[in-house]
This record gives sequence, C-alpha cells and structure tokens, in this order.
Amino acid sequence: MHCVFVFDTDILDVLPNKADRRVEFIWRSVQELKAELEKRGSTLHVLHGSARKLVPQLATQLKAGAVFCNHDYEPEAIQRDAFVAAELAKSDIAMHDYKDQVIFERDEILNGSGKPFAVFTPYKNAWLKKVDDFYLRAYPVEKYLGALAMCAPTSLPSLESLGFKPTNLSEMALPCGMSGASKLFQDFQQRISEYHARRDFPAVKGVSYLSTHLRFGTISIRALASYAHHVGGQGAQTWLSELIWREFYQMLLHHHPHIVNHAYKPQFDGLAWLNDKEKFAAWSEGRTGYPLVDAGMRQLNQTGFMHNRLRMVTASFLTKDLQIDWRWGERYFAEHLLDYDLAANNGGWQWSASTGCDAQPWFRIFNPVTQSERFDPAGKFIRRYVPELVNCPDKFIHAPWTLAGNEQIRVGMVIGRDYPAPIVDHALARVKTLEMFKAV
Repeated sequence: MHCVFVFDTDILDVLPNKADRRVEFIWRSVQELKAELEKRGSTLHVLHGSARKLVPQLATQLKAGAVFCNHDYEPEAIQRDAFVAAELAKSDIAMHDYKDQVIFERDEILNGSGKPFAVFTPYKNAWLKKVDDFYLRAYPVEKYLGALAMCAPTSLPSLESLGFKPTNLSEMALPCGMSGASKLFQDFQQRISEYHARRDFPAVKGVSYLSTHLRFGTISIRALASYAHHVGGQGAQTWLSELIWREFYQMLLHHHPHIVNHAYKPQFDGLAWLNDKEKFAAWSEGRTGYPLVDAGMRQLNQTGFMHNRLRMVTASFLTKDLQIDWRWGERYFAEHLLDYDLAANNGGWQWSASTGCDAQPWFRIFNPVTQSERFDPAGKFIRRYVPELVNCPDKFIHAPWTLAGNEQIRVGMVIGRDYPAPIVDHALARVKTLEMFKAV
C-alpha cells in the first residue's frame, strides 16, 4: 500500500495570498506524517500539480489495483473525485471512497419523513439518539499500516517550490501535525468541564483550539466525539453539541449545494444590500469604531484565528449594521481563516445574516456594544488587539466615543484622531435592516 498526498494546484493557484498560513500548516503536517511513515520503512508520495491528473498517473505508474480515499462534501471536490474515478476506470483501476471526517454523513440522520433536517435542535436530538460505541470507535489504522509498501524515502517539495512564503505560524500557539493536535487535545481535556461557562469569552482560554486540526484531518473526529460523549458533564456535552453543528452544516451542504452561492431561503436572495465598499474596507481592517468588532477583525488578520463569539459579532455587524451582503464576509473569512471549512463558514454566515435554514431570526440583531459589555467586560481582549484604547477607562472601553472630549485628551485617546469614530449608528442601522428584511 502506497500513501499519497497532493498539493493540488487547482486549489492552490487561486489562493490570493502567497503567505497563506493554511498552506504552511498543511506543509508542516505533511512533513511530520511523511517522517512517521519513513520510520516504518515506507514513505509518503508528496506530489505537486493537479490531482485530477497526478492521481491517475501515479496509480498507473505503480500498477495499483485500486485507489482509496475519503468522502469530501464540497461541490467542487465531489466533481474532482468523480473525474479521477472516471480516469482510473480507463485503466481498469477501481476507486473506493469512505466516510471519515464526520460521525454521520449525508443520509444517515434524516427526519421521520426520510428527509434532511432543516433545524439544528431536532437534528442534534436524532444524532444523539443514534450515536453509540459502534459509530464512535476508532478506525483500525494499524491494520493498514501493516500493509505499507516498503520503499526508499522520497523528497518533500519545499514551501517555496509550491509557490508560497513562510508566515508567522511558528510564532503562534498552534502546533502542527498529529503531535500538535494531540498536545492541544490533552490540554483541552483538563479544561473541558468548564467549556460551557468559558467558551463565549475571548479573553479567556475557554475553547479547544482544535478546529484547524479537525479541518485538516490531523486529529480524528471519532477521538473527539467519543471523549466528549463518554466523559459527560455540561462542558463536554456543550462541546459535543458544537461538533454536531459541524456535521449539521456538512449535511446541509450535501443536500442543498446551492447554498454555496445563494441564500438557503430563496426570498433572501432579493435583499437590497447596500454593499458600501469603503465601509467593507473599514470592517475588514478593524477600524469600524466599535472596539469588539475591530478587535475580532484584527485578531483574524494577524493570526488567522477568530474566537467563535466574535465570528457571530463581526458577521452580524457586517450584515445587520452595515447592510453588506453576507457573501462578501463569507469570502473574506474564507481567505483568512486557518480553520476555513466551506460548510461551517457558509452555515455560520447564513445564520448571522438570517438567510439560512436554522438562522438567527432576522428581527434579532446583535448590539455590538452590549455584546462587548457582556463578553469582554473588562476590555482585556479589546486592549490586546486595539492598543489605541489601552488607557481608555473600563467604563468607556465598549463605546469610547461616549468619553468626554477633555478626558479623551487626558488619556491620549482622541476619537477621530487616535481611534475611529463609529462608522454607523447602531440604532439607526437596526431600523434600516428591519425595513430591508420586511421588504422581502
């Protein structure tokens, strides 16, 4: 058995940023996997080019009897895999694909009428009712490792030869590869009992930080879900619920591929978004004048990570305060998130924009100031990413424009000079958004 990884140019060539943390994360993880296979006398064939061409070519070269891969749920990936299967068939090489990155996929969780769920809570209840040790068991990896082809080590393309530059990934607290995932998971196991109480506060170490590893397969979803399911307690059950959200969105994408470019609910494709490019740039760069929104966007731009609560706050602000099409924000996150996953990113944005199947009702609009007061009460997270406000008194950190002018001068934080004035009035924006939704 030969193991193969392809740095697919059909994916890489369209990435706008050649200093992409995701590519470096994958490269470092592949490097570790290759080294582990070589310790066992085998190797990892690392290819660079179009997977559509390279996989059939290598299979033919190795005189393979079959090619094995795991299911992907994104429309373009499904088309790619179908193309590869057809090319392999021309050489009488079979292609076998399997479930791997989820506990339940496609049609495994359906409602009483045999149709896909459209609301999360009933889906979650059905998921929990069906799950058992059979579905949570680890796959027999050792069985396949015993069948590895013995061969000499092969070369690994350098990051630069792939067309990419090193990033600040090594400076971040995100260890790569299987060993990095294991380290983070062990750390989270010590904190999981408090997950439900700490997960919404960005200044607190409350989340698992495993999303990038889960996205790129350096840790098994079965290992995570099995641990949460068996350890019990409110923290673990709340975290398991988040893992189920991930599968809910994968299921939706499979059954409703139109959501990639359109609202789940067709009537919301008719929303009259304002799409102000200058305001979008201010949102993107973290200079909206709303500290928690700006802190979240700056965290994303500097690290490729954004706390989940802030994803909701920034997405709500873009769509509900600035009336900018959710697809603009979805694309921006797609370019910058280390853990970018089409299904989850699309689902999260449509939830925030109230265009999805299980959306936040359109008349509920996050207030960026009250969200800040509730989830970063002392402004600790804000000060970390918005240093202009480091001397702002706690009382005014969430709405610094309300601080008297002479006090702004005294603390060295003049609104409009040192930090932007709000680019929109939330109360007025809320009224406009309600009118926009009522119109459709």
